[in-house]
Amino acid sequence: MMFPQARHSASSQSTQPLKFTTSDSCDRIKDEFQFLQAQYHSLKLECDKLASEKSEMQRHYIMYYEMSYGLNIEMHKQHQQQVLGAIDRAKQVTPPEMNSIIRQLQVHQLSQLQGLALPMTPLPLGLTPPTMPAVTSNSGLLSLSSILASHAHLAKDDKSSRDGADGHRDEDGDKSD
Repeated sequence: MMFPQARHSASSQSTQPLKFTTSDSCDRIKDEFQFLQAQYHSLKLECDKLASEKSEMQRHYIMYYEMSYGLNIEMHKQHQQQVLGAIDRAKQVTPPEMNSIIRQLQVHQLSQLQGLALPMTPLPLGLTPPTMPAVTSNSGLLSLSSILASHAHLAKDDKSSRDGADGHRDEDGDKSD
């Protein structure tokens, strides 16, 4: 007997102001559909915008990568050319020039040590003074090549001054052969 009472209470609620007619339901569904369609359109526009930005960023990335790669190759070429030039200059050094360069480097190193203003105390017995470090890096080769070039210039000036003392110069100052 409980079922008829439950039906009665349900029918009494339908007389309330919340009437769900078919046309009201269709209108509500239509409104929700239009809202979802507008939201979909907005999201689609945003997605298209993001996709175009993504492709633009990829284009910029590729352009910057190509520029970076080209610059890197150019730097390696220039570096290799400098090293080859330094090696060529080093091959042309004679033993007397090398001894002179080593003396110049030792004098330079001594002047730097004296510039530190450290007290010069005699070394204890059995200890030797520090030696000049070996030139192993490319920058060392380049600095060595610049020292060689300056030494070659000095040697040329020294030779020309000795030739001038011997009277082997012509009137414009060049060495006569």
